[in-house]
Amino acid sequence: MLDLINIDKYYHQGTPDEMALFKNFNLNIPDGEFLCIIGSNGSGKTSLLNAICGDIPIDAGKILLDGEDITKKKNYERYKTIGRVFQDPKAGTCPSMSILENLSIAENKGRRFDLGRGVNHSNIDYYRSLLAPLGLGLENKLNVKVDSLSGGQRQALALLVATMVPLKLLILDEHTAALDPKTQAITMNLTGQIVDEKNMTAVMVTHNLRHALEYGSRIIMFHEGNVILDKSGAEKDALVLEDVVNVFNEISIEYGN
Repeated sequence: MLDLINIDKYYHQGTPDEMALFKNFNLNIPDGEFLCIIGSNGSGKTSLLNAICGDIPIDAGKILLDGEDITKKKNYERYKTIGRVFQDPKAGTCPSMSILENLSIAENKGRRFDLGRGVNHSNIDYYRSLLAPLGLGLENKLNVKVDSLSGGQRQALALLVATMVPLKLLILDEHTAALDPKTQAITMNLTGQIVDEKNMTAVMVTHNLRHALEYGSRIIMFHEGNVILDKSGAEKDALVLEDVVNVFNEISIEYGN
C-alpha cells in the first residue's frame, strides 16, 4: 500500500514566482491496485511520481510504502523495492551491455555482488521464455547490445528489466509516449499481463486516454495538483472516452484555453 499524507510541494519558494503544486494533498493506493493518472501538462502528474521515487523532495507531509515511512529516504534506497519505466526508451537499460547482461543484472537486483560471474548462462532458456511472447525477436538476440535495438524493443526490455524481481510498487512514467501505435499496443499488452500475473501495485501516468480507460483498476485526473476525477471498479468500467474528454473540455473553458 502507498499512502501520501498531507503532502506540500512548492516551486520557487520564497520568490515572487512561488507556486504551491501540492497543498495538503492526500492519496491512498491499496495493494494490487493498478492506478492510471491523466491530466494536462503541468497538472502535477510527473511531480507526483518524482516525489514518490525520491527524485524531488517534498516540503511537508509523509510518504508511506507498506507502512514504512520513506519520506526521508534517498531515491536509490527507494528503488530497491520500486521499479520504474521511463518515457525515454533509452532509459532503464544499460545500452553498452547485451540483452543477456541486462537481464542478468536485473535478476540480481537487491542481492550482494561478489567476484563471481555476472551472467548466469544456465538461465538463458528462462530469459528466452520471457522474451519470446513479445513477438519482437529478442529471444534470438541475447548477445546483441541494447543500443542497437529499436525504441520499441528497448522499452519492452526495460519493462521486463524493471519487473524481474518482486516489487512493492511499479511506476510507469508515460512509458508508451515515444512509441509508434503498433509498439504501443504490444507494450501495453505486456504491461497489463505483467501487472495482472504478478498482482503488482502499479501507477501509470499517460496522455493516452484510451489506455487509461482500457487498463488498470482505477483512474484519476489531475488539475493543478488536485484530483478532479477519481473512478474505480464498476464506476471506471462504465466510463467512456467522451466522459473523460468532457471533463478536460470543462477545465479548458474554465481557465480560458
